[in-house]
Amino acid sequence: MPIFHYKGYNATDGTETKGTLEASGLKDATNLVRAKGIFPTDISEARKKSRWRILQRNDETFLPNMTRQLSLLFSAGVPLIEAIQALSDENEGFYRDTLIAIKERVSGGASLYRALEDYDDIFPEFYINMVHAGEESGTLDRVLVKLADFLENQSSIRSKVRSAMIYPILMMGVSIVVFFFLFTFVIPKMVRIFADTKSALPVMTVILIFISDAFTKYWWAMIIIVAAATGFVRRFLKTHMAGVDRFLLKLPGNVLQSLYYSRFARTMGFLLDGGIPMLRSLKLSARSIGNRELETSISEAGEKVTEGQPLSQSLRGFPPVFIQLVSTGEKTGKLAESMNRAASSYEEEFNRKMANAVSIFEPVMILLMGVMVCFIVLAVLLPIFQLNQLVK
Repeated sequence: MPIFHYKGYNATDGTETKGTLEASGLKDATNLVRAKGIFPTDISEARKKSRWRILQRNDETFLPNMTRQLSLLFSAGVPLIEAIQALSDENEGFYRDTLIAIKERVSGGASLYRALEDYDDIFPEFYINMVHAGEESGTLDRVLVKLADFLENQSSIRSKVRSAMIYPILMMGVSIVVFFFLFTFVIPKMVRIFADTKSALPVMTVILIFISDAFTKYWWAMIIIVAAATGFVRRFLKTHMAGVDRFLLKLPGNVLQSLYYSRFARTMGFLLDGGIPMLRSLKLSARSIGNRELETSISEAGEKVTEGQPLSQSLRGFPPVFIQLVSTGEKTGKLAESMNRAASSYEEEFNRKMANAVSIFEPVMILLMGVMVCFIVLAVLLPIFQLNQLVK
């Protein structure tokens, strides 16, 4: 049902008040506001959540933080409606309105997972399924704690990836700016003395002059080329996503593979431990990986599991150690525990490989910059040496 914002005055003390509620229409919203003892001065339907999402910053910390706070309040014995109200008071803008709308739904008799379904752009499908399972089993307090732990773990991994990428990106950006400045303002003045010379210039100097001219005279063409190349790469990635994902799995170092395996194992173990059925857990876990090749493999494994085959014999594209852990978990009846162990192992492996990759990137960048500087110095000095020999 639509969400309405209202403003008015409290009938008891005349104080100005405002809020949000859910109603089937404007007339129903007016009646509900008056039923609360409020004389409405303005009632308007809230904008659609998709439009709100465009205007709001996508805060990735909202869901982990909100879930952790909700789990603390609910575990401490605070009623669910009051806990959601407290969370809405701590937020503002789109997220505050969302929590108020969820509180109104729950106050009206709807279950929490039903209220969350209306905001599936914020709450992932696995989140809603876990809340549903917790409500049905009467263990919502423990489910919220597990959800908070899981979301914080995933957020921590994303933060580590971004932190690891900041330094290489910063070095590349600084290098591009420095060399752009050199080729645009410094080198043209240095090579001007060689441009009109009648003697044959070294190949390196000719290349340097050509690059310098391209930067100073045809900068607009370079911008067009870069923009066209960027658009082509984006279109290629969209139309060949499956091929790109297969290529990523074959990259040397197996850095991304460790990340993909840890995502699948962590999500699978988390869902199974939360009481989600095997097939449903496979479907939701496949979507969390971020690689279509492995997602297809897990979907096919789900079909084989439906036919009665063990999961360990159905998975393809996973390393033997991972398969063995799954097999052991199936035999001992502790598949969720085995998945969590595998996730922890691959997360540590990913962190180690990422640190090694970043440590290798630094000397490689320094070497490349050194080669570029050496090229520029030789391209400038070689014709000077030739002129000195001619003078002698």
